[in-house]
Amino acid sequence: MASTGTNGPIFYNSLYRHGVDDKRRVQIPAKWRPESSEIQFTLIIWPRAGQKEACLLALPPEQWAALVEKLKAMPLSDPKAEALRRLVGTKSDQVALDKVGRICIPESMAKAAAIDREAVLVGLVDRFQIWNPERYDSVSSFDEQLTTEAFQMI
Repeated sequence: MASTGTNGPIFYNSLYRHGVDDKRRVQIPAKWRPESSEIQFTLIIWPRAGQKEACLLALPPEQWAALVEKLKAMPLSDPKAEALRRLVGTKSDQVALDKVGRICIPESMAKAAAIDREAVLVGLVDRFQIWNPERYDSVSSFDEQLTTEAFQMI
């Protein structure tokens, strides 16, 4: 979990719809923002169920570090591991919060995830996703079908 400093960890929960301005800036909910403005999120173009580039996965520094450690632990000679490292390396970027709590989505990532005028930010407890509203509505319908099975995992 990201830390807010003196206020404890940040949990990314709930769902928010925010406009995206002409410079591709989107507001991050206040309760999701770290205390330090120097914290950067890592955005990764994330695939989902048949969509090569469905949404953007936003990782706080601790989650990004954990993913990097997993990638580093994979055998260098494994072609799947090499492909995964290459994909994560080329489909990710760091973004910083501006003074009013927005991030600027890189142009190539916004195009890949079809994020234009509006974005849906979905909390995943220790990270969050940024979706095109129509794509999110589609995946949300699929998620509803898995609700019973998903809750059995707890």
